[in-house]
Amino acid sequence: MITSALPTFRTRSDTPEALDESITAWALAARGGDADAVEQFVGALHRDVQRYVAHLCGDPQAVDDLAQDTFLRALGSLHRFEGRSSARSWLLSIARRAVIDSYRYAAARPRLADLPDWQVAIELAQPCDLPGFDDGIALHDLLAALPDDRREAFTLTQLLGLPYAEAAEVSDCPIGTVRSRVARARATLMDLLDEADEAAALAA
Repeated sequence: MITSALPTFRTRSDTPEALDESITAWALAARGGDADAVEQFVGALHRDVQRYVAHLCGDPQAVDDLAQDTFLRALGSLHRFEGRSSARSWLLSIARRAVIDSYRYAAARPRLADLPDWQVAIELAQPCDLPGFDDGIALHDLLAALPDDRREAFTLTQLLGLPYAEAAEVSDCPIGTVRSRVARARATLMDLLDEADEAAALAA
């Protein structure tokens, strides 16, 4: 067990790089059987995983189950994690596969359901009673209008803070494609915001 050299839990003042280093250290310690490191690793990334799968999947009821499946897969595969990439990008890659597998399962066994409620999914995936919470819901409503690939690229880089190279690894596409998708997503979001402002001005 490697407890003495482990970093303390993440704080808001930590830089993204420091957080990624801490999370990777917890993952490596957890691989060695450190139960405290497992708790730190899961606690540090639980919200990121929920937000990511909420953006990828179309079923708000599935967000918690997909997050749980992601961590079960990750903890079962920790013995293969060697720290060559950040543990966060490694985990988000697992989350992406979990969502893809859920689509395949749903395609094999169709079920009756109402249209997905994106707002409910996002509300479940982030804490309430925080400054800017309402703005966050508005942003996620706008993101729901984006094509899936652009929404994923924007979420990974702009909301979860992954470097473009790691986002490309998670998305399994070239880094240039990620940059292009983010740029197009930004342009679309700006157009949607302009339209919303114009509509608000006309209503006033």
